[in-house]
Amino acid sequence: MRTKSVVRLTAAEREVLNRLIQKRRVSSPRVSSPRVRRAQILLNAAAAGPNGTDAEIAEAFDCRTQTVANPRERFVTEGFETAVDGKPTCRVRRKVLDGGQEATIIAWRLGQPPNGFAHRTLRRLAEQAIVLAIVESVRHETLRRALKKTG
Repeated sequence: MRTKSVVRLTAAEREVLNRLIQKRRVSSPRVSSPRVRRAQILLNAAAAGPNGTDAEIAEAFDCRTQTVANPRERFVTEGFETAVDGKPTCRVRRKVLDGGQEATIIAWRLGQPPNGFAHRTLRRLAEQAIVLAIVESVRHETLRRALKKTG
């Protein structure tokens, strides 16, 4: 079965991939980083041509067919650099608590515990923060991180 993503490498791209694989072999022959694995897959896919299947290449490298299909598809759609380096991960999380909310929770945590309890638990603290409308929703783990920062 023919693949949709046919890899055609230029001489310069082939040289970069060979250098990457050779560099990795010298430093540590047993460990195969994902970048080296993608380089090997792209070289093999280019050598196999349009009739090479993902299953054959996956069998040669003892990996899943999706591991072969992803770099091939990225090479065709996004270019050489993205295919070799992989997709960049840029995960930016917003702050759940602002400074005022953190201060209120810290002050409330340091106050007297409710009757019948020796101290406040994080889960109970999270429930009370929602009941008192300090925050709309919050997990106990978020409060743990906020309280840990203050010592």
